[in-house]
Amino acid sequence: MGHGGNVIAELTADHREVEELFARIEAQPVGHPERRTLVDQLTSELVRHSVSEEAHLYPAVRRSVADGDELADKEIADHGTIEGMLKALEARDAEDPDFNDLVAKLKFEVAAHVREEEAELFPKLTASCSPEELDTLGQLVRRAKETAPTWPHPSMPDAPPANKLLAPGAGLVDRVRDLLITRDPSS
Repeated sequence: MGHGGNVIAELTADHREVEELFARIEAQPVGHPERRTLVDQLTSELVRHSVSEEAHLYPAVRRSVADGDELADKEIADHGTIEGMLKALEARDAEDPDFNDLVAKLKFEVAAHVREEEAELFPKLTASCSPEELDTLGQLVRRAKETAPTWPHPSMPDAPPANKLLAPGAGLVDRVRDLLITRDPSS
């Protein structure tokens, strides 16, 4: 990851990467082991993206946007739904009868979340923050993704300050886990 630019450009680039991963998953035959590998990559991307938004984007939305608390709460609830689906997928092989159904439901949830962010939240944040603030947020989001967890942790706090304190530790543990099972969290 690490695309550069302001927070909107950074997170929009993440959204396009996730869409590409879904397309790559769908291009594989049902039950093919590559689907599992791609879902692991997707999981890593979605978890790091969510953690960085919860640590930096949503607090900025709460501070800067008129209906920011309501918007941030909705987005965090979406993250919880998505994280639950990722946790359910984590325990399944590509051959599992529920695997494809869960991937399809996950794609639907993620697409709806992305549409809402890009159509509503991002324009409101852009109108409420200076270009310098958006650039700083972009840097903070990129930095957060470097240490963020790569596996879902549904019970981990999703609001500052607890999420900012615990996410790097969970990220370190996840990266050790990734190495032990030969999963590259940065792919």
